[in-house]
Amino acid sequence: MYPDTLRYTKDHEWVRVEGDICVIGITHYAQDELGEVVFVEVPEPGQEFDAHEEIGTIESVKAVAEVFVPVAGEIVEANEALVDSPELINKDPHGEGWLVKVRFTSQDDLDALMNAEAYGKFLEDGE
Repeated sequence: MYPDTLRYTKDHEWVRVEGDICVIGITHYAQDELGEVVFVEVPEPGQEFDAHEEIGTIESVKAVAEVFVPVAGEIVEANEALVDSPELINKDPHGEGWLVKVRFTSQDDLDALMNAEAYGKFLEDGE
């Protein structure tokens, strides 16, 4: 269920590395816990963040959840499709439901993330 090509956080974000860019979204587990997503707020390109800083929110019919950036860097793109179709997060959380792309500045941030096996164990152990 959790692709081996992604890295994961304890806050249920995923990261896909594409050169010096990290594509970031929330995991299937996170979207399932939230329920039907109705609104997404993410930062504009050009903003810089430290790792683990809050970068936005996801609102569902059940709750509002903060989104944290797993790696330090600059936002280079936000997923504009989520403005009109926030449900993409529910339909394809590890694909078309991505949130932002970040030009990361620290390999250490990436090295600290879990692989798919470790994330699965994290979920099994009850977080």
